[in-house]
Amino acid sequence: MGMDWSDLPPEIIEIIAGNLPTYGDYLRFRAACRCWHSFLPQSPLHLRPQLPWLMLSRRAFFHLSTYKTHLLNLPEASIRTRNCGSSHGWLVSLNEESPSVSLLNPLTRATRSLPPLNAFPSVIGFNYSNVGREYLVRNHHGGVDSFNLRQMCNSFVRKIVLSSSPSGNSEFSAFAIVGERNLAFCRSGDDSWIFVSEELHCWEDAVHHDGSNSFYAVSKEGTVAVCCVDDDCFPPRVSIIQTVASARFSGDIHYAVFSGEDMMLVSRILEQEFDDAGGESNLVYRTVGFEIFEMNWCAFKWQKVESLGDRALFIGGNSSLSLVAASVGCLGDCIYFTDDYSDFNYDDACGKHDLGIFRLWDQGIEPLPCYPRNSYSRLGWPLPIWVSPNPS
Repeated sequence: MGMDWSDLPPEIIEIIAGNLPTYGDYLRFRAACRCWHSFLPQSPLHLRPQLPWLMLSRRAFFHLSTYKTHLLNLPEASIRTRNCGSSHGWLVSLNEESPSVSLLNPLTRATRSLPPLNAFPSVIGFNYSNVGREYLVRNHHGGVDSFNLRQMCNSFVRKIVLSSSPSGNSEFSAFAIVGERNLAFCRSGDDSWIFVSEELHCWEDAVHHDGSNSFYAVSKEGTVAVCCVDDDCFPPRVSIIQTVASARFSGDIHYAVFSGEDMMLVSRILEQEFDDAGGESNLVYRTVGFEIFEMNWCAFKWQKVESLGDRALFIGGNSSLSLVAASVGCLGDCIYFTDDYSDFNYDDACGKHDLGIFRLWDQGIEPLPCYPRNSYSRLGWPLPIWVSPNPS
């Protein structure tokens, strides 16, 4: 006897939909027949962790699963913005023409806002009429510096990470590395940021850990700041943990990432070379390797890790991710990295951002063929950033 698949019981449809690995599979399953389309919500109730997209420009997204670039209609992603973070599928963007700090989900085109740049405690003045020196900012020596709109957009905030998805009216918090020496915090609905650290360390990266509902920051020396954001604790408590390392950090840039309950420090090793393309001499940085350390919380010690097993790390301007490779369809024991340290980084005559896949098992680097051939000009492309597709 033939079976009419549209008559499947709702509980069976839910089970199938809940086991589909990607959001694309869910959309295709929902569109298979009118009955399933009407029963299943537009956004899946339970979606596995997704393989990140690589955002190349305000419209172009590279898919690792197909090695193809797709274009999205994103008028909200202005060409005059800088992405300073990516968390839970949402981009954090600064604007060259205003103090606004914006959140955008490129999949749903939903938007929200964070307190603006002139709402940080160190910004003591902002005036559009003072062209070329719109901002007045108190530095860590107690003096006052002036900055224009572009300078503040490009250099004032290093990175912003979110505690959870800001979809709908959900509550969330944000954590920012300001310059190098300050850590700042706000909750959704706040009008301003607050500083939560003293200017004693040069902070490199920050990440949120869901299990403890805390933000973690790491410094150049491996010092850890833990910022607890429980509702009954305001202002947030910040603990500074002085750590030791089993081996010297040889890297130039550090990233923090949680792999399950384990906190890791990823140290990126760069080398310098000169590129004479176009008759100009440009100092170019290249990633040549990585080292990984895991925190031993009993001894407050960073211990070197030789293998990630079936895990893959995604680092760069995004909130660092650790994913089970087999479940998302990528290579395990690898680090997928992007260029997050320079606006322009030319490679030979055609120029390529410093990004690729680092294989821990043989210390090799595999390039990512994500940019169209002959697509570069001296204007360059914006820094690429990982974005986890999130339909909610």
